[in-house]
Amino acid sequence: MFTDTYLPSRDGVVTSILLTKKELEKLGHEVFVFAPEPAAGGKREPGVYYFRSVGFKRYEGYRIPLFPTNKCEILKELEVDVIHTHGLLFMALRSMFAGRALKKPVVVTFHTMVTDAAKYYNFTPFPDIMVQRLMWIYLKRVLQRSEVVIAPTEAIKKELLASAPRMRRIEVVPTGVDSTRFRPGLDGTRVREKYGLIDKKVILHVGRIAWEKNLDLVLKGFDLLAKKHGDARLMIVGAGPAKEHYEKMSEAMGLKKLVTFTGFLPDDQLPEYYAACDVLTLASKFETQGLVGLEAMAMGKPVVGINYRAVAELIEEGINGYRFEEDPSSWMKAIELALANSKELGQNAIESASKFSLADETKRLVELYGFAIKAKADRVGRKD
Repeated sequence: MFTDTYLPSRDGVVTSILLTKKELEKLGHEVFVFAPEPAAGGKREPGVYYFRSVGFKRYEGYRIPLFPTNKCEILKELEVDVIHTHGLLFMALRSMFAGRALKKPVVVTFHTMVTDAAKYYNFTPFPDIMVQRLMWIYLKRVLQRSEVVIAPTEAIKKELLASAPRMRRIEVVPTGVDSTRFRPGLDGTRVREKYGLIDKKVILHVGRIAWEKNLDLVLKGFDLLAKKHGDARLMIVGAGPAKEHYEKMSEAMGLKKLVTFTGFLPDDQLPEYYAACDVLTLASKFETQGLVGLEAMAMGKPVVGINYRAVAELIEEGINGYRFEEDPSSWMKAIELALANSKELGQNAIESASKFSLADETKRLVELYGFAIKAKADRVGRKD
């Protein structure tokens, strides 16, 4: 598995890799991770092959592997059967070169709408629209040269087909939810007591605190909600480059006592925080799946999400949550509906999450690996 981000950094891609790797190993497969090296002093994981890298100043935790490497030789020695890239930028290029040199199939999972991120992290002198077009030219080639492209949702599959219609094969395989960790019935009282949230209505946001997560909309919507409902509280779990900005924004809005920024939380603490909330909200238009939404649903929590892309696909209106438009008053109304119907929505949410079995999704992935291996061997054989 090739990836642009890995531990100690945490995001949806890293979570997906860790879950999938663990499940593949349960099935008896060997999984090797190839990742950019962490920053100086960062913990290195055993069994991971690191590329010498430099930091990307505009995106904390992101590393760029610019230097020459012997990783092709290492891959050959490991006798890998398939290369699965979870990154779309530098590591995608590395994986493509390795696949070509070793005549091994490359599978790509399209985890991140990197073109959407251009306006937030564009470091070039060129306009965002030009950068986006150039990125799609590059991405199109990566996608069309892969044996299999994996989209986490139907919404993303549709977008990719519109941009790269000549892909050899594209399938929807979402990351499954770990139902052993995220399950109904867990007690969130300790978290509520810690932050003074007993008898409050708690809206939770979980994820990397970055510009593309659209937290401006959440804070503006919560401002309206708090003026109408004095017992409403907002809890924002996570860290990231925009955390300080949003802390200052909430303070400037007079919401400092009503909004809690917990900072980064270790994985083992997350279920307790989900358990402590009444509703989870997702405002990001950037998501290709919205795994935190699935985790909340698995714990019996309704999800209120933006009516866009993968988030809209996850939410069944009035069944397991509510959708909102990109407007603070729309967000507030959706939250009010979810709070008023949280018990019924929560029960339906558990059923929704049960359809995303980690074991089943991993078995589907193994089947696609088998297809990719055969398809590559057939094409190499025809060329020979």
